[in-house]
Amino acid sequence: MQHISVKFTKLNKDAITPTYGTTFSAGADLYACQECDVTIPSHQTVLIHTGISIALPDGTVGLVHARSSLATKRALAPANKVGVIDCDYRGEILVALHNHSDEPQTVCNKERIAQLLIIPCLVADFEKTDSLDATSRADGGFGSTGRF
Repeated sequence: MQHISVKFTKLNKDAITPTYGTTFSAGADLYACQECDVTIPSHQTVLIHTGISIALPDGTVGLVHARSSLATKRALAPANKVGVIDCDYRGEILVALHNHSDEPQTVCNKERIAQLLIIPCLVADFEKTDSLDATSRADGGFGSTGRF
């Protein structure tokens, strides 16, 4: 795996530096940095602070994804499914956690709440044309290739 340097600041002295669970983890864990534990009511969304801001290298984007354990065991996942951190954003990383369950869920301070993937990002120069090249799929979508 390729390593890059990413500068970050702690906006809260108690913030935890993002960490990778294993040598080959794709996402770095983001941690809650709150004054106290936060209870997310059933089917509600709450912004959870991380206490950090980052400076992503030009040409990259940070994608905030669910942690599989929170999503499968406690029905907690980012409300926007995947959060996008542009490389010019310097504010605090906040995670909009949504509780998909029928029961309130408590997020403890310093708990791992999401994972951050840093990936290369292409910027398109959109070019208007009168037609597109043909493919075997054409305009088939939403299950057009079958269920199995």
